[in-house]
Amino acid sequence: MLLDGASLWFRSFYALPEKMTSPDGRPVNAVRGFIDTIANLVTREHPTRLVVCLDLDWRPEFRTALIPTYKAHRVAVEDGATDATGTETIDVEEVPDTLTPQVDMIMDVLAAAGIATSGAVGCEADDVIGTLAWEEAEHPVVVVSGDRDLLQVVSDDPVPVRVLYVGRGLAKAEMMGPVEVGEKYGVPADRAGIGYAEMSMLRGDPSDGLPGVPGIGEKTAAKLISEYGSLDALEAAAWDSSSKVPTRARKALLAAEDYLEAARTVVSVRTDAETIDSGPDLLPSEPADPEALAALVEELGIGASVGRLSKALGWPKA
Repeated sequence: MLLDGASLWFRSFYALPEKMTSPDGRPVNAVRGFIDTIANLVTREHPTRLVVCLDLDWRPEFRTALIPTYKAHRVAVEDGATDATGTETIDVEEVPDTLTPQVDMIMDVLAAAGIATSGAVGCEADDVIGTLAWEEAEHPVVVVSGDRDLLQVVSDDPVPVRVLYVGRGLAKAEMMGPVEVGEKYGVPADRAGIGYAEMSMLRGDPSDGLPGVPGIGEKTAAKLISEYGSLDALEAAAWDSSSKVPTRARKALLAAEDYLEAARTVVSVRTDAETIDSGPDLLPSEPADPEALAALVEELGIGASVGRLSKALGWPKA
């Protein structure tokens, strides 16, 4: 099971009231919600291995260099910070003030519990998920996220990769594989993951600052991908004056040639990220650091949530 960490703790933050606080008054709504989410997922899906995947770079340079608008509307501050060469401005993501410290708390709880995390320098959590799913050759994979972009990782070979989409909450979560993605979004089921990504390139995504091809919405994009089989074949047909690509779509596709070339890299999750793992991904049979976990329970007032996690993991009672 691969968890899209930021997606899930953002959802927890907004799902639960900030009046959930630690004994010293700090909000812990995201912490409690995220721990409860893991407990619910373990109980529901019974994974034997689990990794919380992290954004070590939420707006990677290799994407913004190609499409500068990528996530640009989410930038809270361009603080003038630079890298070692003194030339790279670092963008800061707009995050609620009361969520930022809770992310550190979540990481402390995960470390004390012994739940694995993974990130990759210069990459988003999507790229970590794409890489770990791509590399898995033994066990079925379930990706958990509220981000539809990750539907592109669904596959049946060499192992089943499914996305548990929680965009409408865990109670209404949808388990999506190639068949379900194909049926819901009208893309070919035999290449549903890639087809979904290509459809996304065509339609664009305002939430990620991706313009898409003007005049081509989701339904038209899916129809074109289904009819021509792939984005490559569709573009080739657009350049062929004897093809049956509708005139309006043809003109739009030809005008968007540079955008579509860039979008292939920007939209597609990487499968070759150099991941940095915190440790083994087997679910822990007991806390990695019981004393640290007990201290966090007392400090943050999260005993009920950690108790539910302990029960889900089958830890012996203290």
